[in-house]
Amino acid sequence: MISIVGFDFSPRTRIVYGIDSIDRLGALTRELGLQRVLLVTDAGLVACGHAEHARQSLETAGVTVTVYDRVRENPTTRDVDECLTVAREAEIDGFVGLGGGSSLDTAKGANFLLTNGGAMLDYWGVGKASKPMLPLVAVPTTAGTGSECQSAALIADEVTHQKMACLDSKAAARVAVLDPMLTVSQPRHVTACTGIDAIAHAIETAVTTKRNELSAVFSREAFRLTFHHFARVLAQPDDLEARGAMLLGAAYAGLAIELSMLGAAHAAANPLTAHFGTVHGLAVGMLLPHVVRFNAEDPAACRQYHELAVLVGLANDDAPCPQVIDTLCARLTQLVTAMGLERPAIPAHAIPQLAAEATEQWTARFNPRPLTVVDFVKLFQCALEHPDT
Repeated sequence: MISIVGFDFSPRTRIVYGIDSIDRLGALTRELGLQRVLLVTDAGLVACGHAEHARQSLETAGVTVTVYDRVRENPTTRDVDECLTVAREAEIDGFVGLGGGSSLDTAKGANFLLTNGGAMLDYWGVGKASKPMLPLVAVPTTAGTGSECQSAALIADEVTHQKMACLDSKAAARVAVLDPMLTVSQPRHVTACTGIDAIAHAIETAVTTKRNELSAVFSREAFRLTFHHFARVLAQPDDLEARGAMLLGAAYAGLAIELSMLGAAHAAANPLTAHFGTVHGLAVGMLLPHVVRFNAEDPAACRQYHELAVLVGLANDDAPCPQVIDTLCARLTQLVTAMGLERPAIPAHAIPQLAAEATEQWTARFNPRPLTVVDFVKLFQCALEHPDT
């Protein structure tokens, strides 16, 4: 029996990549017919001058700019509501998201509510927006989430901390401006956490139950770019070639997510962030090698991991799969260690709750091997109690 997984791909986002491409922001925004935009960013990007650079490009092109610079990491419904208030008062006709995934998610969230009304809970799921949304131009300053190439807004409930994935094709950015220069100012820990997240995206999208021939193209190239340049960008933060490769790899991984979704490492990471404030990239990185070992018991997933390992020179075509998985997991563990971040101290009694919540995460349903609460308990125990295995 021939197994063919079909796909329906309609590129929604124009990708503009290159050094100093931020200078084209104003012209690209005007091409969309926009006249009054809300620039959604954070205080750090204001302090380092990136927000002013973006504003000047926009205003030079004749675009009126209102700035919302109060984005927080892991935005909640409160953040979206605050951004929405500013957007309404400014009577905008478009959004520009400048920053990491948090800025882009906040802009997308405010766009949902400004154009379709209601609350973020109303859009939890897929395709819940009934009305058109305003154009969004995405300008990532981190190489990690790939949100600039995705139609999802990830917003946490302010009270429960439950992350809601609100996916709608209308929320996708019309243009993504990828300028490696904007990522040079990142603190090292941000480079590390976003970079390992991009690597995890490439690996997880390669094996999900929604994987298809097109998503695999993006997954493989994302893995090749991020795997080869992650350690390099940590060691040489001013290396623009490495910065560019990470930024492009993260965007490709975002495209892969659009087509194939994610898996158990992300499902398990979200409760760690919600309850213990563990930075997302570190949480995913801690769990990833153990999820790979778990999934490798599925023959199809093992073959995909084998292909990735061969692609980056970790193994030969004829190497036995168990050996390849050992090598791949060891290298992933080394990359997480290279981040240089302290692992969280999670009490053992918290693991059952973390596991129960992980099984309820959206991405868990796309993992190549189904997981029970018991399976997630074992993954958490391995990641938190035996991090080097």
